[in-house]
Amino acid sequence: MKRARLLVAVVALTGWLVLSATGRAVHASSNPFVGAKLYVDPNSNAARQVAEWRTSRPEDALQMEKIASTSQADWFGGDSGTAFRHEVAARTRTIIRARALPVFVLYNLPRRDCGEYSAGGAKNGSAYRRWISDFAAGVGTRKLAVVIEPDALSGLDCLGPAARSARYSLIRFAVKRLARNPHAAIYLDAGNSAWQSPSLMAKRLRKADVAAARGFALNVSNFQTTAASVTYGNRLARLLGRKHYVVDTSRNGLGPASGEESWCNPPGRALGQRPTAKTASRLADAYLWIKLPGESDGSCEGGPASGTWWPEYALGLAERASW
Repeated sequence: MKRARLLVAVVALTGWLVLSATGRAVHASSNPFVGAKLYVDPNSNAARQVAEWRTSRPEDALQMEKIASTSQADWFGGDSGTAFRHEVAARTRTIIRARALPVFVLYNLPRRDCGEYSAGGAKNGSAYRRWISDFAAGVGTRKLAVVIEPDALSGLDCLGPAARSARYSLIRFAVKRLARNPHAAIYLDAGNSAWQSPSLMAKRLRKADVAAARGFALNVSNFQTTAASVTYGNRLARLLGRKHYVVDTSRNGLGPASGEESWCNPPGRALGQRPTAKTASRLADAYLWIKLPGESDGSCEGGPASGTWWPEYALGLAERASW
């Protein structure tokens, strides 16, 4: 009886579930976003744009403040090595010193985006494994949330059998390596509600070892509505034993546009709901701004290269926001 009371007290104090069905101790973390502060970068592109426009374009600066004052994820790609480890460690320390939860995105798989607008990534599998190991070393055992490889699983159709197998192997490696940190909440990207069916995505996520992760991420860099994402997310979560998920709401305020490339700088879109752990489903851990609003999707619709800051597009997103 005393042991039972002690375990209940531990749960109440730590937020960790400590009893399995057999009565043995287990580690199953609660929602990492509940009660967490999210970092707002004072040196973001949007913040610098606000400063630049404050005198010359004060009304536009006020609109841009909607983006500058909102937390957004940090994306990592590029080469491995000492400099990269130091970069990750420094960014992690900066966010934690602000008493905030780091939210990181890993985007560096070989043949990233299958040679399209966001082409690039590590040269080969060995380089990617080194890169993942360096990222993990930079983070250490600090608490964080991490989204693994947007579009990598939902976009497998462009790859042949050997390349698909290699990609699964690399994602499994990433999950396994990052899971050594007991404070890492890992989410594998699962595309969006208008891409692959829940049954197909469940199959792919299982093969990528989602069982060892907290769950999956939806709508990254896309425009599907939050309602559609939650409906899809709940269906997918049930197929995966009630895994949890996060939804990117950065640019979905008016939902998707029509057209063949409705995902690439579509006109007339708006900022979505600001980041929060108050969601429409107990399985949805948080709504987050994973894509950085105002960074181009690619050289389409008159936009600059992928990832380049595009202030006028950012301004349009802010002006059309409903808040």
